Amino acid sequence: MTAAPHRLDPYSLHLFVRTVQAGSIARAAGREHIAASALSRRLAELERALGAPLLIRSARGVRTTDAGALVLARGEALERDLQALAREVQALSGAVAGTLRLAVNASAVIGRLPERLQALRAAFPLLQIALQERTSAEVIAACEDDRADVGIAVAPAPPPAGLQAWPFAADELLVVLPAGHALAARPRLRLAELLAHPLVGLQAGGALDGLLQERAAALGRPLALAVSVNSFDGACRMVEAGLGLTIVPASAAAAYAGSRRFVRRPLDEAWARLQLQVLARLLQPRPRAVQALIEALRDDGENG
Repeated sequence: MTAAPHRLDPYSLHLFVRTVQAGSIARAAGREHIAASALSRRLAELERALGAPLLIRSARGVRTTDAGALVLARGEALERDLQALAREVQALSGAVAGTLRLAVNASAVIGRLPERLQALRAAFPLLQIALQERTSAEVIAACEDDRADVGIAVAPAPPPAGLQAWPFAADELLVVLPAGHALAARPRLRLAELLAHPLVGLQAGGALDGLLQERAAALGRPLALAVSVNSFDGACRMVEAGLGLTIVPASAAAAYAGSRRFVRRPLDEAWARLQLQVLARLLQPRPRAVQALIEALRDDGENG
């Protein structure tokens, strides 16, 4: 007689997907608010239910076996299908509830996003936001591929085909220098002046990096980077240590370079203004929950 198969648990499958995405059991446990030991047990139960090892565990984290890669792809697809089902049911019922996927770039996170999300949650307490921080290019791709319901990014005008855009916020670019830097006495700075000094780069391949590379090339000068980092706070720490100067949005400069150790100067260029857009796919009708999120994020002159 064939033994009865173990029951597949959707929650364990969800935890498996999140563990692979996080790269380690500890990180996934922290993000999912579950004890690492309990998460590890769930993963072992999933492997027993499927009859195959799914993860290769090491001190450096986890990676999938061949079977695990298949389960990851199917698990991600199942989660997308379940989320789509929930949104369709909520649209039919007219409820502003459920979980929405919001992909944003770093400027939005440290800018006006938290207050607008707080106002949204106050108006619609049953609405949950699954926030993903990505580069602007990744945000646009996530909206196009239906991996995000709404995005916030620096986007081209007009937006890519199939997407609709609304203004979110404008962010001026500032130069952050160590106190005592040779350029600190200047009230405003041009990019040509900065290129003669070591620079701290930010998010290689991101919207800001691409803009600076393009403008430096237009001047016929290389963008010589002393070091490149992936976060605004990392860039400001490098500046603080004297490795160079950096160019960041004003919101980032206010958040991470606000002490006396830094000097902030406007970047005196006509292009030194980033326009962040709220992005969503063109849908008719659009689910009420998605529309509520768009209305909460867009800058209509009242959102601060």
